[in-house]
Amino acid sequence: MTRRPTLADVAKRAGVSPSTASVVYSGTVAVADATRERVLAAATELGYAGPDPRAASLRRGRSGIVGVVVGGDDLRSAFLDPILTATLDGLADAIAASGSAILLLRDDPTAGPGLTGAPVDAVALFGCDPGMAESLDAMRAREVPMVAIEGDAGADVPQITIDSADAQRQLASHLRSLGHRDVAIVALPLDRRTVVAEAGVASTVTAAVDVTRERLEGAAEVYPDARVVTTRRSSVDEGMAAGRLLLSGPNRPTAVLAQSDLLAAGVLRAALEVGMRVPEDLSITGFDGVTVDGIAPYHLTTMAQPAFDKGRAAGAALLAQLGGESAASYRFTCTFVPGDTTGPVPA
Repeated sequence: MTRRPTLADVAKRAGVSPSTASVVYSGTVAVADATRERVLAAATELGYAGPDPRAASLRRGRSGIVGVVVGGDDLRSAFLDPILTATLDGLADAIAASGSAILLLRDDPTAGPGLTGAPVDAVALFGCDPGMAESLDAMRAREVPMVAIEGDAGADVPQITIDSADAQRQLASHLRSLGHRDVAIVALPLDRRTVVAEAGVASTVTAAVDVTRERLEGAAEVYPDARVVTTRRSSVDEGMAAGRLLLSGPNRPTAVLAQSDLLAAGVLRAALEVGMRVPEDLSITGFDGVTVDGIAPYHLTTMAQPAFDKGRAAGAALLAQLGGESAASYRFTCTFVPGDTTGPVPA
């Protein structure tokens, strides 16, 4: 055979109807084992690899792809964040029964085809900032179902969030109860394109990223004049750089509120690097409730968030919309996890 074999060729070779050969591959109807084996043997003889999924997509009017838009400067660093990977696991688990696959995207016109040009049935947005407005309008025009995870994409897009402000306020109140007054904050990126760390005062910091802004607001209710150091991403290295900045001078804080456990681990390493004892000289809190390698024997005082459940909720919201149903927003609650990185203010 000089041309590419088709399913009809397989059916003819196997001595069955084209519809019978088709259901052998689709699995939608039970087929006798002997018939299935005959069809698959004929396919092997002819070199037939199976139906073209693109043709099936055209028949269904769907691609079978859920787009996931991840903010930040590159996808490699994003996948070092355990909260992102746990949330993705939950999302993948929720959509698995639909047979959909996940396509990772960046909303960056300079990086080639992205959100607006992707052949997706639905989109999950990890965070959302004003710079995405044009892309979001394009997706609305295409009537593509969307869900925002830790972000606000508009009143028509369901939001899956956590109580970031309340949780951060609880951590700040914990430090206040221990007598701390001079507290600094190591913040997540202020926007999706933050390129340098900068020192500032909480009351003058404006964050476009919802999760950063909410955690700053929660901390500011307890410590309105806290010093703030911003970072480019949630990573141990960024936490170390911020910690070195805060701890290099004579006016060291007695406690640091880090907006992620990875950042907190970096601050911890920076403190030990300059000979400080934790928590005797410096108290440190994290946020997320994940396991961070390389900080044993310490256990961070933190807030644990249900990242996997958050992803499952996002996936359920997308499936509901694809099924023609409405999807509601959902807000999860974090849990305080006491550790051994916080203690009374130094005498």
